[in-house]
Amino acid sequence: MKDRYDVIIVGAGPAGIFAALELAAAGGLDILLLEKGQGLERRSCPVLTRGIACPPCIPCDLVSGWGGAGAFSDGKLTLSPEVGGRLKDYLGLPALNQLIGQVDDTYRRFGAKDHIFGLGEEVGELQRRASLAELRLLPVPIRHVGTERCREVLAAMRDHLAPRVDISTGVAAAAVRVVGGQLQGLETQDGRVIACRHLILAPGREGTEWLTGEAHRLGLTLHINPVDVGLRVEVPAPVLEELTSSLHEAKLEYYSKTFDDRVRTFCMCPQGEVTMETTGGSDPVITVNGHSYAERKTGSSNFALLVSTTFTEPFREPTAYGKYLARLANILSGGVIVQRLGDLREGRRSTPARLQRALTHPTLGSATPGDLSAVLPYRYLTDLLEMLEAMDRLAPGVASRHTLLYGVEVKFYSSRLELTPTLETQVPNVFAAGDGAGVTRGLIQASASGVVAAREILQRLKVKAGA
Repeated sequence: MKDRYDVIIVGAGPAGIFAALELAAAGGLDILLLEKGQGLERRSCPVLTRGIACPPCIPCDLVSGWGGAGAFSDGKLTLSPEVGGRLKDYLGLPALNQLIGQVDDTYRRFGAKDHIFGLGEEVGELQRRASLAELRLLPVPIRHVGTERCREVLAAMRDHLAPRVDISTGVAAAAVRVVGGQLQGLETQDGRVIACRHLILAPGREGTEWLTGEAHRLGLTLHINPVDVGLRVEVPAPVLEELTSSLHEAKLEYYSKTFDDRVRTFCMCPQGEVTMETTGGSDPVITVNGHSYAERKTGSSNFALLVSTTFTEPFREPTAYGKYLARLANILSGGVIVQRLGDLREGRRSTPARLQRALTHPTLGSATPGDLSAVLPYRYLTDLLEMLEAMDRLAPGVASRHTLLYGVEVKFYSSRLELTPTLETQVPNVFAAGDGAGVTRGLIQASASGVVAAREILQRLKVKAGA
């Protein structure tokens, strides 16, 4: 690691990696890619490898390290400008469509497969049936990489960058150095101060609190994003087979009758596994998630159901609110709670004996049988139950008494920084990209945001070099 770089990138998730790929392709630049988590081969979750309860680990290898949270995701590349973030607001639709195509080509160049879900003739009929159930089905072209192939693709990207970029893992950023309104460099948690001409902040969802804290310290403007809270739902794979075989992931939206709240499906994992992860930086909580593999299949499918809530002033702490609900589940269960839908309806907690009678086999064996009504507010539970009933009309069996519910699932979206169309913050030459900046919510748009910031930096360096 040098004392000075042309560009420092904080975070080796998709935004940081794609920024590095773009900058490295130009050649002739000193670039540092800084990541607080471990290298790809050293990332290992004891829940997955040893089947034990979440310790938890800090930082969590599932969400931190080379590749970011995407390294353990099931690698859904959603090839639509309408899903996965707000980049359309910054770039406009034509430019974003072009950029998505370029990013997708890069993933394929490094090993992603060619097949795309969501383009068949049956999609129109599924949309029609969804509307009869008061659901909106958003058809989205999806390239599914698979959890194990994600790591192969990310390893190929790392190997390509290694001779071109200084990559430093296991080193966390501490503070952005700004003097007189001008960028000076970056301070790391081990006390080093590294000078740079340009800085890209892409810490991912795991780094949302750090980035928000830095924004407050530097006096940057923040906009509050919605809070997404809900459950992970697990059913026998045949229940969702008609949807997943055509779409891989059915993106469904519903407005509840009782409260008119928006409820949506997220991260559908056909024949996959329910997992848990530790998020929240220095004040961690355990939440639930899901994976699906390209080759390894289970007899169950799972998906998240999330309620999107936008609060009014003076509420300004969406992350703290989501962590509060997750912590309730942690207190009651030591991690994640699992409950049969039939037990929730009947107002009783699930027990190990009742779970054994369920037709759906829990793929997260370390989840604790319990009662989710002791965790989630009545409003959220009402919204989620209504959505399950609506989905049951589209895919019979979703609202079976044997359906398993895991909680809680929380999507920690950072307070969104005030950014220019090139994703520059109010501090000149400091850019913010990816999910941690609150502008994206998925692999494709996070990757694209890194490219946007990198291209602007290249343009500026080219102008300065010729001056």
